[in-house]
Amino acid sequence: MRVLVCVKRVPLTGGKINLTEDEQAIQTRHLGFTVSPHEECGAEEAIRLVDAHGGESVALTLGPAEAEEQLRDLMAIGIDRGIHLLTDGSEWDPQATAAAIVAAVEVEPEPFDLILFGTESADAGNYQVAIRVAYALGLPVVNGIKGIAVHDGGVLHCEREVSGGRDVYEVTMPAVVTVMEGINLPRYPSVPGRMRAKRKPVAASQPSKPDAKLKLVRLVLPEASGKQVEILGHGPEAAPRVVEILQEIGVL
Repeated sequence: MRVLVCVKRVPLTGGKINLTEDEQAIQTRHLGFTVSPHEECGAEEAIRLVDAHGGESVALTLGPAEAEEQLRDLMAIGIDRGIHLLTDGSEWDPQATAAAIVAAVEVEPEPFDLILFGTESADAGNYQVAIRVAYALGLPVVNGIKGIAVHDGGVLHCEREVSGGRDVYEVTMPAVVTVMEGINLPRYPSVPGRMRAKRKPVAASQPSKPDAKLKLVRLVLPEASGKQVEILGHGPEAAPRVVEILQEIGVL
């Protein structure tokens, strides 16, 4: 079984995000980087599937030279090899990203049985790339998955959480699947794993960036949530007001 997981180098989630003066990009000077959380789970799922069924797991990323660090991190937890589509670090729109991934998949000597994506990247959150890749390759796609199993005959059993239960989808491989955080608990790289990752192969190539079909006007940071403080009183005198608030919110 050959599994490809596509990942993206993104700023550390939870960090303070600042924009460049022209509002066209994120200011990355003082930011750390990682793999999107959904995609970390995708890499873990790829490793587990190959461990269970044999074959090869491959991680692919499109990004600057520094993105090799994220590929090495994934190889340190068990991914077999990496594919690095080198860019100058500028953001590619979903159409261009999908086209580059499709081209990289088509030149592989053997087809992939399963192509995994995160449901969305932690920065742009476009939800588009996996669907565009599946459409271009003529493959079935299932989104937002929280459970995967491979059945006899190359049938992929996928489960999606919904209100009150789970939806179940069965598709014939090869297929494209997007997974959500929580499908598994990704492992952490060990020191021996990092040493082994240094010896694993990463195939680097530089795809040409097509003309953008989408125009970025500007980026906007969401407004911070407001906070309100009410002084209820001091000492025992505040007790009646505390009781009133507890009654208002339905605790009493």
